[in-house]
Amino acid sequence: MIGNIPYEATEEQLKEIFTQAGPVVSFRLVYDRETGKPKGYGFCEYQDVETAQSAMRNLNNHDFNGRPLRVGVAAW
Repeated sequence: MIGNIPYEATEEQLKEIFTQAGPVVSFRLVYDRETGKPKGYGFCEYQDVETAQSAMRNLNNHDFNGRPLRVGVAAW
């Protein structure tokens, strides 16, 4: 799960950043159902745990448009 995402960010911009850790299977921003506006967080999926862990180590606090991204694990 990625938090503290600037509201003007696009999935394509974020996918480009997270590709630095390895191939991204999917990236999805979360939007408010009523307003359609982004909520400031999203989900990035990688093929394996090692790549996801690399993203957490290397991209947590990555500055994106003046905001430090928060990269963590979402357990299902």
